[in-house]
Amino acid sequence: MANRILIVPDIGDPDPQHWQSLWERRNPTFARVALRDRAAPACADWVAGIDAAVAAAGPHTLLVAHGLGCLAVAHWAAAGGRPIRGALLVAVPDPDGPRFPAAATGFADPPRERFAFDSVVVASDDDPYADPAFARAIARDWGSRFAGAGARGHLDAQSGLGVWPEGLVRLATLKGYGVAA
Repeated sequence: MANRILIVPDIGDPDPQHWQSLWERRNPTFARVALRDRAAPACADWVAGIDAAVAAAGPHTLLVAHGLGCLAVAHWAAAGGRPIRGALLVAVPDPDGPRFPAAATGFADPPRERFAFDSVVVASDDDPYADPAFARAIARDWGSRFAGAGARGHLDAQSGLGVWPEGLVRLATLKGYGVAA
């Protein structure tokens, strides 16, 4: 069975020009995780959504998370998430930061335990939701490789990334990427 790539989006409505949306439209192995209440998310609901999607997709899953979706993945993993191949975690927000969305509940105090799967954290030097020191520290705690993206904002549609080829390169560095088993 080939890898299934599950997209875990950020808070808010999906932007059709966001790199996650572009990836999903261009590749049939990519699917968006159905998450409840994207405007005012509750972490427990998002963790349940990730778990249901991974259960359906199987152990050859790769998660591609952005923003708040990254914190949901961390909470899911700490709650004993099912086996997966790896995760690409882009623009992890700092829940203690001044711009963290007040509408998001239950995402505070992200787990700091090492993940049981391969992972890469990608961060921008000027992300308004987390400074690079936070991103590096969380990557270290999770046992993730850290990849700096330069000054690119929140690494979203407003960053002008388009299909974001650099992100696809980072995704391809995950152990087991492209391996059928």
